[in-house]
Amino acid sequence: IGTEDDHSDELKDLEKRIKRKRMSKEAAGKVRHEFKKLKMMTPMSAEATVVRTYIDWLLSLPWFARSNVRQNLEEADIILNEDHYGLEKPKERILEYLAVQSLVKKIRGPILCFVGPPGVGKTSLAKSVARATGRKFIRLSLGGVRDEAEIRGHRRTYIGAMPGKIIQSLKKVGVNNPVFCLDEVDKMSMDFRGDPSAALLEVLDPEQNYGFNDHYLDVDYDLSDILFITTANTLPEIPLPLQDRMEIIRLPGYAEYEKYFIARDFLISKQIEMNGLKDKNLHFSKNAVLTITRRYTRESGVRNLEREISSICRKIAREVLKKKESTIFKVTAKSVQRYLGPPRFKEIQIEEEDQIGLVTGLAWTHVGGELLCIETLIMPGKGKLIMTGKLGDVMKESAQAAVSYVRSRTELLDIDTKFYKEFDIHIHIPEGAIPKDGPSAGISMCTSLVSALTKRPVYNNIAMTGEITLRGRVLSIGGMKEKILAAHRGGVKKIVIPKENEKDLKDIPATVLKEVEIVLVEHMDEVLPHALILDEGDKIFQEDDIPLEIMPKEIDQEQRPSLI
Repeated sequence: IGTEDDHSDELKDLEKRIKRKRMSKEAAGKVRHEFKKLKMMTPMSAEATVVRTYIDWLLSLPWFARSNVRQNLEEADIILNEDHYGLEKPKERILEYLAVQSLVKKIRGPILCFVGPPGVGKTSLAKSVARATGRKFIRLSLGGVRDEAEIRGHRRTYIGAMPGKIIQSLKKVGVNNPVFCLDEVDKMSMDFRGDPSAALLEVLDPEQNYGFNDHYLDVDYDLSDILFITTANTLPEIPLPLQDRMEIIRLPGYAEYEKYFIARDFLISKQIEMNGLKDKNLHFSKNAVLTITRRYTRESGVRNLEREISSICRKIAREVLKKKESTIFKVTAKSVQRYLGPPRFKEIQIEEEDQIGLVTGLAWTHVGGELLCIETLIMPGKGKLIMTGKLGDVMKESAQAAVSYVRSRTELLDIDTKFYKEFDIHIHIPEGAIPKDGPSAGISMCTSLVSALTKRPVYNNIAMTGEITLRGRVLSIGGMKEKILAAHRGGVKKIVIPKENEKDLKDIPATVLKEVEIVLVEHMDEVLPHALILDEGDKIFQEDDIPLEIMPKEIDQEQRPSLI
């Protein structure tokens, strides 16, 4: 009897909740239908438990509960700048969205995708956006997700079925217009259970997501008020249909001076507080921060920089407990080594001397830009082209294109016309365990080959990047900002880039452009005069029919194209 009374009380409570709850017309009809079924079931049956759980899920979702969104643009701007240094483009896009929202009553949330190396602040910027817009924040990590049901849920016919992670997260956050961060969207994979990235197509399409249908709920749920922000390290890993639905905002790496300001204004104060040193006299000198940045970290973001600052703070915390009287602790460039041990990296990455056949190229990885040494050796043999250093197919083809270009220029460059028959050419890119691919090392490999064949050394403080064609044209490449920052970090003074990439220079900090000379080229013949060291009276092109593109640079050194 007691059990029946409990059951009837539970049904009454459930009925009250159903009457009070505001929900969509479809969901309300579904709940009433399921409730009628529940009243006719025996309370202890397995089916009754399934129906009760289903009704509970529908009642606990925020169908119409909303956060009050901030309308004040100036206030939002202040909050964004309080939390992050730089990152002008994403901040500008958020403020544009807020401006439109204050003018239009109903606006669909944008689908933004922050792409950049680890540690540049993608996830923390998403949190900052929630704070600036006055919305609640919810984060879902998609790294390693390989089951479509993680996004869309399981049908109720399965034992232990539940809604997908999207609906679960909305129940947790309690409002239908949060900032929803889908972290590591490029780390998803697929297997026999389906492709989760395909399930996200509906979630992240503003034209469809007002009627998102979770397999478990089996009713449409409106996701159009949610401000979705996805994060990724590399764009190629995201399927193209998914890329098409998102507005891609790149967060490139930080320049050295930006890292200093981030450490000074954010990281040091945060670590001092976290390590209980707020009331102690602890100061980091500017040179100390720059030493940590140059000698102990090599990254595009600031995650390792924060780790090293935290390590110093922990060691000082021990010293504070040892010394009874209050002392002023000042971390200087000299004392950094005492706290962190011997420096891990050379301050300057470029070669110390000008060498024959050795060229500094520029690479772009998911952690930012890198300097890449390219070596070429010419040995007596039978015309073999040997390529080592774990090179991908595209890179090998670039090397073959470089050899063909040099063969077409043998007389002009005063190279033995039968070099490709009588000599073996070995091109090697060090750090052989790391896979390398892409076309952007084309002009570097070609310069290295010409240097080895003509026995002329290459300037050690020059770096270059660009794709080469058989006719010697230099084509545009990607990741320009990251590559120039890596070259600047490594001590390079002159960078040769394709003329087509001139548009990317507007994203480079002015302080970096002041310290490096940028040379814009359209043809391989323009690269060689900048890279090869000539003896007095020597010239690269031996005949009178010097390519027209080269003549001004060869005749008047002052007229070299540069942007300083």
